[in-house]
Amino acid sequence: MHSPSFKLYLACCDNGMACPVKSKEVPSRNESFLEPGDHVNAGDVLMQIETDKVTLDVRTDVSGAVEKILVKPGDTVKVKDVVAVVVEGDADVATDAQGKPSETKASPALSKEVKSERPSKSDGAAAAPAASSSPAPPRPSRTSELAPSQVAKATEPQLPPKERERRVPMTMLRKRVATRLKDSQNTFALLTTFNEIDMTNLMELRSQYNQKFLEKHGLKMGFMFCFVKAAVSALQQQPVVNAVIDGDNIIYRDYVDISIAVGTKKGLVVPVVRNVEKMNFAEIEKTINELATKANNGTISIDEMAGGTFTISNGGVYGSLLSTPIINPPQSAILGMHAIQKRPMVVKDSIVARPMMYIALTYDHRLIDGREAVYFLGRIKEVVEDPRRLLLDV
Repeated sequence: MHSPSFKLYLACCDNGMACPVKSKEVPSRNESFLEPGDHVNAGDVLMQIETDKVTLDVRTDVSGAVEKILVKPGDTVKVKDVVAVVVEGDADVATDAQGKPSETKASPALSKEVKSERPSKSDGAAAAPAASSSPAPPRPSRTSELAPSQVAKATEPQLPPKERERRVPMTMLRKRVATRLKDSQNTFALLTTFNEIDMTNLMELRSQYNQKFLEKHGLKMGFMFCFVKAAVSALQQQPVVNAVIDGDNIIYRDYVDISIAVGTKKGLVVPVVRNVEKMNFAEIEKTINELATKANNGTISIDEMAGGTFTISNGGVYGSLLSTPIINPPQSAILGMHAIQKRPMVVKDSIVARPMMYIALTYDHRLIDGREAVYFLGRIKEVVEDPRRLLLDV
């Protein structure tokens, strides 16, 4: 009796729904972890699939031996495509003279499709066949749709290589980030307003309670939770900043999902902290810490980055003193935090050194007027400089 053969399908989609138009790309870097003949345990990573939002691990749900890897690094595959076949059990996979696995016929009664952790919710969506009898028709060229000047630009020869230069293909994540940022500039009427915050009281608060916070909640007390809570308060006072233009309508959101920009080795990702208005300080800090860890480890899911009504970006962790952040579509504003730096300030007619931070709000001027934007930053400044306001709701 033959060992059962399991086919690993790629079935990860946004919001769990079938996404036949979205393609996934196997990174061209050396990220194919296993080869035919290797033994695997349930949960082992076979390879990584790079999407336009995140890099996903393709795992096997069974223990056994890898019979086939059906894709090569750099290949592009679609949702429900078969990427590997795993034979369950302890038996070795037979290989031919060239070291390639030979064909293994599985019993039909024991065959089973093993899908990724986020299968499609569409009841009528059928899995793609493991192999096709004829190749898929090639996609029509867009060259015929372009104007002559565009055709010339599209077929312009690449620059010849020079000494000490390397040409590396852009990852799907980098291409997606580039497209979204440029679309943001082309769509929104971007305007940035600035303010500065005296961080003295918040730093004293952290210094006073950091050890007790660590003992009770198991993580250190940062500054981000206060800025997130301040943003919630400001968004509730200026709901238009939490809204978005949709055609000829304005969509007002009565909830606050804050996206936190996280820079990783593979690019910028923006996980979302949902329903922040219902969270306390510790819950916010824990959630941000968990999402940032997943982002840096490459284990964050697409669902954890979907949505968001407002973004906070902290360039201060890299030493940035001042910047003009770009809106993350389809949102209407983004708050930029920056480095804390001691500067001479006038306090009660005396010049003293205070730890100061510049903050910036880039907003869509088509929707948000300067008055609302300035009031928004003013509320951020009030709450961060005196966190007691949150307790008293003043």
